Amino acid sequence: MSSPEERRSVVTGIGVIAPNGVSTETFWKATVEGISVLDRVTREGCEHLPLKVAGEVRGFDPADLIEERYLVQTDRFTHFAMAAANLALDDARLGRADYNDSPFAVGVVTAAGSGGGEFGQRELQRLWGQGSRHVGPYQSIAWFYAASTGQISIRGGFKGPCGVVASDEAGGLDALAHAARTIRRGTDAVVVGAAEAPLAPYSVVCQLGYDDLSKLDDPARAYRPFTSGACGFVPAEGGAMLIVEEEEAAEGRGASVRAVLAGHAATFTGASLWEESRDGLAHAIRGALEDARCAPEEIDVVFADALGVPAADRAEALALADALGRHASQVPVTAPKTGTGRAYCGAPVLDTAAAVLAMEHGVVPPTPNVVDVCHDLDVVTGRARPAELRTTLVLSRGLMGSNAAMVLRKGSGSPS
Repeated sequence: MSSPEERRSVVTGIGVIAPNGVSTETFWKATVEGISVLDRVTREGCEHLPLKVAGEVRGFDPADLIEERYLVQTDRFTHFAMAAANLALDDARLGRADYNDSPFAVGVVTAAGSGGGEFGQRELQRLWGQGSRHVGPYQSIAWFYAASTGQISIRGGFKGPCGVVASDEAGGLDALAHAARTIRRGTDAVVVGAAEAPLAPYSVVCQLGYDDLSKLDDPARAYRPFTSGACGFVPAEGGAMLIVEEEEAAEGRGASVRAVLAGHAATFTGASLWEESRDGLAHAIRGALEDARCAPEEIDVVFADALGVPAADRAEALALADALGRHASQVPVTAPKTGTGRAYCGAPVLDTAAAVLAMEHGVVPPTPNVVDVCHDLDVVTGRARPAELRTTLVLSRGLMGSNAAMVLRKGSGSPS
């Protein structure tokens, strides 16, 4: 077995359930075409709330991918995660035959920031409206942040190291880093990612306390980071799951190495302290570059956090300048999430999925709804830009103060 220093973590499978596509293929097609699917909120019970625009996952029937016995135990956020895990496993061609003899070699890690609000709200309504006997037995587990990890592990028979990163948005990247550390310590594969479902009435009400939430009712103007019209972000459902494997193990079973998780670093600078996030994010970028043994000028594209709050956007642009030097104004920057909304912990995992696909296809996807960039950044707008992409930087910040950066390298193989 390789030494810990030699055990590289590679991406072999991608599964996406997102507002712009309920498969990886449809997600990428909409992403590379710069299609915005932001629209008026239609979820039942949200009509009278101040949040008017979001990224909803439509056309998704969990029963198509998940057995009924799991559906009744779980919230919508776990439905997304389980469905995305199915797609990722199929994409990686990782089946039970590959790990039946060694189930402890496969682990599961997810990140979650909101938990199962829809399930919890429904059961509490039954408690107060009908009495305790009408509360289902799964209320105790379905809302919990770790529910997706547990259900994916149980359903797949994965008995290796399992965990959950209960965090803000940056937790999606932290979960990927946790998976890489797990592989470094000896695990062969990890099903890892994040999916969120923050558009139930209870969950929306909790978010209304965020000053950074956009309240505009025009989908084309509600989320426009790096512009003079930036007025906050819009939330979204969905997310992505990846199959991350030890490189030799993946190659040994004939899997395609789509990307390498090359480096990661994280910092904390405090809730909504966007000016302070400049130093914290720059420190995370430098740490990720050092971890990846990557020079700033090697970065071929940046997938930005792109919060859409003027102070936060300015801090991110300055952090890139601090960490990348003159290269910061030359490297292409993109934020495909402006077309889907921010799916909290799911957002940076979706960006990671898009980054892998961008490297494979040699194209930088555009930033929907953004035109008048007012920062010294080369933000890709309008249409996709062809480019040779070997190394990608993915950034994420959370409303509660977390900052994370991840460096990805292009893999040696490509999906057939």
